[in-house]
Amino acid sequence: MSRIGKRLISLPKGVEVKAVSGEIHVKGPKGQLKRRIPPKSVVTIDAGGVSVAASADAGRDASKMQGLTRALINNMVQGVSKGWTKTLELVGVGYRADVQGSKLVLNLGYSHPIEYPLPQGISAKVEEKQTRIILEGVDNELLGETAAIVRRFRPPEPYKGKGVRYQGEQVRHKAGKAGKAGAGAK
Repeated sequence: MSRIGKRLISLPKGVEVKAVSGEIHVKGPKGQLKRRIPPKSVVTIDAGGVSVAASADAGRDASKMQGLTRALINNMVQGVSKGWTKTLELVGVGYRADVQGSKLVLNLGYSHPIEYPLPQGISAKVEEKQTRIILEGVDNELLGETAAIVRRFRPPEPYKGKGVRYQGEQVRHKAGKAGKAGAGAK
């Protein structure tokens, strides 16, 4: 049985939730989101908040879908009330970022700058000597996907750790050729 799925989702001030023909619509001060409700979940909206239950004839996977649906709706509520942020760090000599309108321009050691158009609903700020990118948005799923795409342009390499990484990400370093041959014992 899903423990997370049984919890009630409390609604902050200014957030409205509606269930319309198999979809859930969440509207708040930061924006609005909608998502299809999985068929094995039943969403109930009342004055206290939103609760999710498994349908009676759902079978084995009912509690999994109940927990998933509850988590997705909770993320939507948090997104339209507070918003979500992801921070990326650029590590490497000459690596920098800039925001030009709705484009993120990255210089990552290639012969050309990379221009990435940000999806609608995602905004970016560049801080701290153009080496820290802060992505903000209402949709947690779209924000995570955007951060992963930006990271994929130059993932951190294991020898010097250069590349684009999430804030706080630990990169495991390899010794390299000199470390294997014992060149450090000269």
